[in-house]
Amino acid sequence: MVEKNKKVDRRIVRSKTALRGALLSLMTHKPFTAISITEIVELANYNRGTFYSNYESKEALLDDIISDLIQQLLQSFRAPYEKVKVFHIDELHANSVKIFEHIFEQSAVYTVLTKSDVLPKLKEQIFGALKQILQEELIYPDKRDDLDQELLAIYSIHALLGFVFHWVESGFTHTPGYMQEQLVKILNWRPTTARTVIKNI
Repeated sequence: MVEKNKKVDRRIVRSKTALRGALLSLMTHKPFTAISITEIVELANYNRGTFYSNYESKEALLDDIISDLIQQLLQSFRAPYEKVKVFHIDELHANSVKIFEHIFEQSAVYTVLTKSDVLPKLKEQIFGALKQILQEELIYPDKRDDLDQELLAIYSIHALLGFVFHWVESGFTHTPGYMQEQLVKILNWRPTTARTVIKNI
């Protein structure tokens, strides 16, 4: 009985993998909104029955892709602090930052989604997931009472996502290692003054 279930599970995994791959392939040359389930199953070499046994709609298939991606992203985001009781941000090492390695490993998927009409949905879901774990998993004992913690989280996440998506949209012009080093340097750089240069009109 166990062997039979394993075989069924493998078939489900294979069909889901094929359907995901077909959708992403189609999204490389047409908007998600213009893709039909018929196109997906034909490219995946399955029938509509197989599709509906796994997903109720193409939106559910897309959600499955994004959800899996976000779970991996969150796992990589937690890497620097998941095994310590106190996370010293000022002692963060570049090689402990894993988020760029994850994104680079999944670069094909991120590239397709970033260039598609589902980008706002992707950014919204990543933002929500990161905001939740920032508020639930990291507690700052020396936080300032006059500083709105929710606004701080929003500012921090937007900064990180802007950094990350610029890298994706630029075609990964830098290595993950370089991006990790730059992020740590940016986090530790706290300028107090700036010289202004204003040209005469």
